[in-house]
Amino acid sequence: MKTFLSLFLVAVGLSSIAQVKAPAPSPAGSVSTVVGLTDVKIDYSRPRVKGRKIFGEGAGFLEPFGKIWRTGANAGTIISFSDDVTVEGIKVPAGKYLIFTWPGATEWTVSLYKDLDLGGDTEHYDKTKEAANFKVKSEKLTEKVETLTFNITDISDDSKWAKIQMAWENTSLKFSIGVDFDAKVMKSIEASTKVNPSAYFQSAVYYLETGKDLKQAKEWIDKAADANPTFYWVQYQKARIYKALGDKAGALTASQKSWEDAKKDNNRDYINMNEDLQKSLK
Repeated sequence: MKTFLSLFLVAVGLSSIAQVKAPAPSPAGSVSTVVGLTDVKIDYSRPRVKGRKIFGEGAGFLEPFGKIWRTGANAGTIISFSDDVTVEGIKVPAGKYLIFTWPGATEWTVSLYKDLDLGGDTEHYDKTKEAANFKVKSEKLTEKVETLTFNITDISDDSKWAKIQMAWENTSLKFSIGVDFDAKVMKSIEASTKVNPSAYFQSAVYYLETGKDLKQAKEWIDKAADANPTFYWVQYQKARIYKALGDKAGALTASQKSWEDAKKDNNRDYINMNEDLQKSLK
């Protein structure tokens, strides 16, 4: 009896450990990036087309026009933001949200949903739990996308905007997210410039690029240049700040210094940038 019981317990133990592993029909996917200073991440399951008709009018399509879709497989798709953002101009607090969509021929409705416990249960969708609801135009793709794909793309030059893209079968749609990092940067500048002289350079350039107090930028860039007189990248930004303040003579002097040191280092980029800057000062 004891032998039988021991064998039974061993068999039960092995059955709980030795799970069969096989590829998931809709494998897990994830994409993330930093927009400005905000972490943006999308976690989702990736269904395949597998010869089916995905988006279209009527019951013959997997995701018919006008019907709610969990925008992925399994428990749906979750997008997360580490800071408050705007989504298509709508303010959305930092946090995690389910993405739901209503496909259309040329226009889709998209919502961000606060209650993650809903998962992919579209039957119990509660409109009062929406964080955002908006419409975006869809586009037809020339090449088929077999596996549902999300991307974070089209990040703007000033890092204040990006697009979330979904592509599957022959359809793509994008919606915009906006971030605001100025308050974070200003707080960092206030703290850093008190204890770290090397922060003067970055702080001055940030003030120049964002149109803030140029007199303050000049004070910081002067300190950075005095501490590092042969750093041609510092002298170049000093020239730009002086130019913005209307001091052409000061700008020309700083640019010439930058050009000379860049030439010693054979840095063609800064040589060319200074030559262009000097032409603009004449």
